[in-house]
Amino acid sequence: MKSILKKSCLVLTATMMLASCKKFDEINQNPFAANGDQVQTEYFLDNAIVGAQQDPGLSERMFILYWVVGGRALQDEDGDTFSRGGFVDDWASAYYGQSSQWQNNATSAITIGTDQIAKGKAKVYTANLVQVARIWRAYLMSEFADTFGPMPINGFQGVNPEYSDVKTVYYYILSELKDASSKLDLTVTNPGDLAKWDPAYGYDYAKWRKYANSMRMRLAMRLSEVDAQKAQSEFEDAAKGGDFIKDASEMFSVQESKGWDPLASVFRRESSWMGLPISATYNNLAVNLGSVKSADQLSSSFQSAIKPADYLGQRYFDQFATKTNDPMAGYWLDGLPNVIDPRAYKIFSIPGNTTDVNYPAIGDSFTTFTGPLKDASGATIKTLNAKNTWNAKADGNWGNKVVRNQPIVTNGVKPLLNMVYRGGTNRRVFFGPWETYFLLAEAGVRGWNSPVAAQTAYETGIAKSFEYFGTSANLSTYTASTSYNRAGTSVAWNHTTEPGDTHSMNYQDGISGTNGTVSVAYAKNNLYQSGSVRNDHLTKIITQKYLAQVPWLPLETWNDHRRLGLPFFENPAVEEPMANLPDLNASNYMTGSIKFLPQRVQYPSNLKNSNAAGYSKAVSALGGADAVLTPLWWAQH
Repeated sequence: MKSILKKSCLVLTATMMLASCKKFDEINQNPFAANGDQVQTEYFLDNAIVGAQQDPGLSERMFILYWVVGGRALQDEDGDTFSRGGFVDDWASAYYGQSSQWQNNATSAITIGTDQIAKGKAKVYTANLVQVARIWRAYLMSEFADTFGPMPINGFQGVNPEYSDVKTVYYYILSELKDASSKLDLTVTNPGDLAKWDPAYGYDYAKWRKYANSMRMRLAMRLSEVDAQKAQSEFEDAAKGGDFIKDASEMFSVQESKGWDPLASVFRRESSWMGLPISATYNNLAVNLGSVKSADQLSSSFQSAIKPADYLGQRYFDQFATKTNDPMAGYWLDGLPNVIDPRAYKIFSIPGNTTDVNYPAIGDSFTTFTGPLKDASGATIKTLNAKNTWNAKADGNWGNKVVRNQPIVTNGVKPLLNMVYRGGTNRRVFFGPWETYFLLAEAGVRGWNSPVAAQTAYETGIAKSFEYFGTSANLSTYTASTSYNRAGTSVAWNHTTEPGDTHSMNYQDGISGTNGTVSVAYAKNNLYQSGSVRNDHLTKIITQKYLAQVPWLPLETWNDHRRLGLPFFENPAVEEPMANLPDLNASNYMTGSIKFLPQRVQYPSNLKNSNAAGYSKAVSALGGADAVLTPLWWAQH
């Protein structure tokens, strides 16, 4: 047993070695783990799965302040650090260390199970658990590599780990998923108490194989822009048998808890500043998309607040940021949108709707809906009332406008993530059936062999998402819709007519009350087809995939955007220059560039300080500076 633990405790840095070995000492003292032949493989694997749910302290630092911000799933005030190209070492260090421990636990399960099999000491299910551990470790490695970049593929295996480039890492992960899933024996009958050690599938091996194949499809598609032949061959091989996640019963998800532990909601961190409001990206994609009217979604108490379809809002150019390509820059919708994707009201609470049991009335700033707007002299010129309104704030540097606009930094004035996702009663989703179908739809658009036709897969993906959010009653209206959102994209598969560059909208001057008409530009996405295309099939697919993934899968929405430039992400506001985004300025904010958006998380300083040679190898494999704006191998360059 000592030799096994010695191998298992090889970690990426000296700091992690101490933490991981201490953890294994605790496990080894557990009555379930008497010696190397009796250690329960499932105990290590359970720790690997549970730990990766991220306790509130870690989820705040990585899931929310990096992934959520990078993927524009929500908007967070402290996330301005990352959206502005900044980096906080402690946030990255916390995840780096803990992810290494999860991978360590998964590797221990593999090593111990393999050793028991070789000695003839294995249980009937041990071989399957080894394969499950390989599948889960493959996911953990992809999560780590998509966050930082180069990493070891030979860690925890009795040798000093060597950092490999992202291509090598991806090839290894894809190989592991294929081999491990093929070795699962679905005829094995588990003892009754084994299921409790698997919080995702209860060791239903058929579901683990489906998950492995869906994961192969996800990761193969990640290579579409840089290694098309490998992407296609891996994807087609994974998809050809149709043995992948298709419905809610096969979803990879883990039950959350109401405590302060690794199973707590990733949105559990309760504080006066973490409002988790709707992002400008989500808002721009959801408003006017799908032809489902707010009047048909909301109760009678909201009807008077719903605005006409051709109404943009109130104009406040002196109080709201205008130096951004956000189509709503400078405007405030003083009511509710006429049409909005029906999932939006399921995820976010309407400002002021505190009688709703799911409203996140966590602190004073969550239940404050009014605030002063000021002029350049500092004098209050109007009190803004956000009750029954629907607005989002673009991240970035608002300059002196943030001083003139107290409401915009107050949580309660924006739609906030509701308690359905914060309260610890939900299951955290790692892979939903909608993602499988959107992947199949993209494969079809690319001309790859797929067991499901592109249009069918696209519409099924939407249907699976609507089923999850409880909006299926709106499905037929939604999928037939030809109305454009603010990015110029519609839902209907056969409606690929481009919207034109502008459309006419009514507005009101917020100070004088004077009404007017303005020509509003649909968002121009320079990162995709040089901004010339807004409504083709791929844009539709990735728009719907993004809307389906929020709020659970921000790393995937970030990955898709880094890979394709889709869907449209508005630039951070640049009322004043931002030191970490030097290429974004007052003369080019209406264009798009990967230099305006974060591309990865820097390695924590303790890697460089404790393993200088390893750090040097990692940066060399990265192919650029260890910086937030350095793109990964598979991403746009």
